[in-house]
Amino acid sequence: MKITLFSSKPYDQQFFEEANTSFNNEIVFQEVALNENTAAMATGAKAICVFVNDQVNANVLQHLQGIGVQLVALRCAGYNNVDLKKAAACGIKIVRVPAYSPYAVAEHTIALILTLNRKTHRAYNRVKEGNFSLQGLLGFDLHGKTVGLIGLGEIGKVTAKILVGMGCKVQAYDPYITQESGVAGVTFIDLDTLYEGSDIISLHCPLTPETHHIINAESIAKMKKGVMLINTSRGATLETKAVIKALKTGKIKYLGLDVYEEEAELFFEDLSDKVIQDDVFMRLLSFNNVLITGHQAFFTAEAMKNIATTTLQNIHDFEQGQRLQNELLPT
Repeated sequence: MKITLFSSKPYDQQFFEEANTSFNNEIVFQEVALNENTAAMATGAKAICVFVNDQVNANVLQHLQGIGVQLVALRCAGYNNVDLKKAAACGIKIVRVPAYSPYAVAEHTIALILTLNRKTHRAYNRVKEGNFSLQGLLGFDLHGKTVGLIGLGEIGKVTAKILVGMGCKVQAYDPYITQESGVAGVTFIDLDTLYEGSDIISLHCPLTPETHHIINAESIAKMKKGVMLINTSRGATLETKAVIKALKTGKIKYLGLDVYEEEAELFFEDLSDKVIQDDVFMRLLSFNNVLITGHQAFFTAEAMKNIATTTLQNIHDFEQGQRLQNELLPT
């Protein structure tokens, strides 16, 4: 089958070409993102492959239908960028990779927590300059601290297990998970109690109407002064301007982000020779207690291999008329 893969990077091509030796598809790698202006580049392809910041809205889907695309394969778990109802109306199937490596994202979450706490990024730069002073590098013991996890899916569960193993008191809020199906050592509580009692809050939830800006001025007001906030889920779960205000007052003492609500124009690109126009993002970068990585939590060799293999298996199942176990349907 001919597949057009949008938002392609060298690492995508590497892992997809390796996985494709078992499927023998014709894959056309396009560096550009999918949007209304680039959808025509899929002409001749029966399936397309997209990533988190590609646009799969009503207009794009209408265009894809017109050029004969029958399948959109997401090489990611999140699908908030896809109009599922319009896809169904156009007769276009949508599949995704529901799980690729929960360990990758969970371990990156822990890396953000440890780096912010022990300031290893700042210490590294100091030592390179011959500065061995410890002033300003004081951290705290994670052991015994209360960590609140919003979302206890596969990634949240792995994160919880690591934190429990480090001696943290782990509490979780997830309306879709019961105490019995959770993780040993994790207590389920309501959201307000989580806000009020957590030293560290980490988000592991999908982006839905219910979780959009779940961290906002009202929820931040309920948190402990000096809380650490971590987000490796979806950028728009945080109301960024409210978070900036809380950083300025000291309500939020540490902020670790791997996602950003306006990341589509920034992440996955080398902008080092350009002036970044996003004033809100640049304001975040001005704080010395903010650590931002460019949506790299998923980026391990194991995860990339799983993403490529699962994506191509999804496409193969479609081509063979088999049941699509990873199909997304409108609600």
